[in-house]
Amino acid sequence: MPYRRYLTVLKLFWMTAIAAELEYRVNFLIATLSSFGGFIGSLFGLFLFYRTGYRFENWSWEQALVVLGIFTVLQGFSATFLAPNLNRIVRHIQQGTLDFVLLKPISSQFWLSTHTLSPWGLPDLCFGVAMIVYAGNKLGLGLSNYLLGLIPILFGFLILYSLWFMLGAMSIWFVKIYNVTEVLRGLLEAGRFPMVAYPMGYRVFFTFVVPVAFLTTIPAEVILQRGSWGWVMGAALLSACLLWASAAFWRFALRFYTSASS
Repeated sequence: MPYRRYLTVLKLFWMTAIAAELEYRVNFLIATLSSFGGFIGSLFGLFLFYRTGYRFENWSWEQALVVLGIFTVLQGFSATFLAPNLNRIVRHIQQGTLDFVLLKPISSQFWLSTHTLSPWGLPDLCFGVAMIVYAGNKLGLGLSNYLLGLIPILFGFLILYSLWFMLGAMSIWFVKIYNVTEVLRGLLEAGRFPMVAYPMGYRVFFTFVVPVAFLTTIPAEVILQRGSWGWVMGAALLSACLLWASAAFWRFALRFYTSASS
């Protein structure tokens, strides 16, 4: 079956990538220290709001930690799976090696999205999960809370991937798009805090224009059993639409690609 072939290819991709990355094991220690520094910085930033007794509307310290934990998990996901692959699209176009990808008997979007991974994002994943579990234990959450929360978190992964890939596809027209990805990364930083931390205009922007709310706040509300499943269905629909849009946009962009041999 086709999906089995893709799973076999994915296994080969990742085994090769891990073997190559483990040749530089000191990098993992450096990445861990860097992630730990970012983790402490994120905690300190949230602590500045709560240190005087102030609290976001309907969000206690522990509940806000759940949001921050999900944000940290998304950072780890991006560093592990998205950045190593999608940032290379520009290089393939600049060097003309995208030709070889397009000639392979496999989806070029799949190849470009999964060809490698970086274990240096794993510390962020671990710190984020640890923060969620710690806050959950303080709030008395059970296993069912975490399992339900996995559903909107998965949708968040798909939304984030789709946005990154569409930006990567734009490099066919604009080769140097690093500034654009940094703008997206900066906007996603708003996900560190619950959406109620922002004025109403910003809430609308981070929900319906740049869907940051679907990445952190809505999954946190599901874990806390206070979210509306209507929003979860909205996240499912949005992730499906963006995933389809990323594939359609990639096919459209390839019409304008000038290969190295032409």
